[in-house]
Amino acid sequence: MEYREIVAVTGLSGLYQLMTTKSDGAIVRNLADRTTKFISARLHNVTPLESIEVYTTGDNVRLHEVFQKMKDTEDTVAKADPKSPDNNAIKSYFKTVFADIDEDRVYVSDMKKMLKWYELLKANDLLNFEAAVAAAAAAEETPAEEAPASKAATAEPAEVKEEVAEKPKKAARKKKVEGDDANAEPAEKPAKKTAAKKKKTEE
Repeated sequence: MEYREIVAVTGLSGLYQLMTTKSDGAIVRNLADRTTKFISARLHNVTPLESIEVYTTGDNVRLHEVFQKMKDTEDTVAKADPKSPDNNAIKSYFKTVFADIDEDRVYVSDMKKMLKWYELLKANDLLNFEAAVAAAAAAEETPAEEAPASKAATAEPAEVKEEVAEKPKKAARKKKVEGDDANAEPAEKPAKKTAAKKKKTEE
């Protein structure tokens, strides 16, 4: 198990190892109790930890960079308790560990979550982030590669709409033609009646 396999799942607490993905969801393993479950893509979003960024007063940083600072200062700075009601103590801890963190955009709830995640990663020996640096660089190139596929996908519904739009036009033409034939038949009948009246007059 590696850090790049660890994901957060919306609607579910804790962290998970991504086992495999399916068209309608994914199979994940809970890091805390080791249980495996299927999660539906319609109900949950899966976010790799290596793709998460943290707001700072300068450029945003990857989450693993904050975890690395927490790891480096573990022996010198007392870690805050994520269950503590003292929000100022939690803010003070992160300001000490990572001075550039943006307190206006990184909420206390986010800080508590990072503390919980750090403990889970530590318990599973996943605080080695050397590979995460290379993975983060590769992840930045992924959106550019996926963009053409998205455009191609949106082009298909447009073609279907055009085909559907043609059907009413054909139906309209057919009705118009039938209408012309219907008007043509009554036109002959008055002509016959006129001829009959003419004969009667001559007699």
